[in-house]
Amino acid sequence: MDTKVLSLGGSIVAPDKVDTAFLKEFRKAIAEYLEEDGQRRLILVTGGGAPARVYQNAAKEISPDLAAYELDMLGIRATHLNGTLVRAIFSDYVGNELVTDPTGDFGFEGRILVAAGWKPGFSTDTDAVYLARKFGAKLVVNLSNIKKVYTDDPRKNPDAVPLDTISWNDFIAMVGTEWIPGKNTPFDPIASQIASKEGMRVVCADGRDIANTLAILRGEAFDGTLIGA
Repeated sequence: MDTKVLSLGGSIVAPDKVDTAFLKEFRKAIAEYLEEDGQRRLILVTGGGAPARVYQNAAKEISPDLAAYELDMLGIRATHLNGTLVRAIFSDYVGNELVTDPTGDFGFEGRILVAAGWKPGFSTDTDAVYLARKFGAKLVVNLSNIKKVYTDDPRKNPDAVPLDTISWNDFIAMVGTEWIPGKNTPFDPIASQIASKEGMRVVCADGRDIANTLAILRGEAFDGTLIGA
């Protein structure tokens, strides 16, 4: 089976509220992709996005010294909510319950497997990499609200340059090796280290451009950044 992983950012599932228009088009496009070839299957891993940050910020406002563990747990619960929604809209392709432990003893039932956050210490990008390793996928597509990886944060540095490709060594040097709850990086530092060791490639792209997502999945020309080229 041809297995690929989509790390579906919460920022595009529910940027402030559930984006039903996006999810309708996304479901239609993914169904089309699967029906083109009966050997294709997808793993969709949902992030927490804005709902996670809203609750994390509220907790920090009330308890400024709150432990990182508690903040991570709030984010994880937000991913479960988004994951339950995504699993529901793809229920005719899904055979598993929502996966919340990528290292568990389970098989891949159906054409789509939907997963969400597991435990504190990293983001759902790491869950995506664990599942890619478990089911032999060498490509993880990280879909968020940014088009490419930049040399620096373009919101703070006007001289930041978008990248078409970047090696794992250079990318990890940019994002570091430690996880901070709510940290906003193109791809989680923990996930990056595992993906590098496993010889995986990661594409970071704007998930709101559904035609571009299909191009990535089909191996066509796309707009985004390839990590591990």
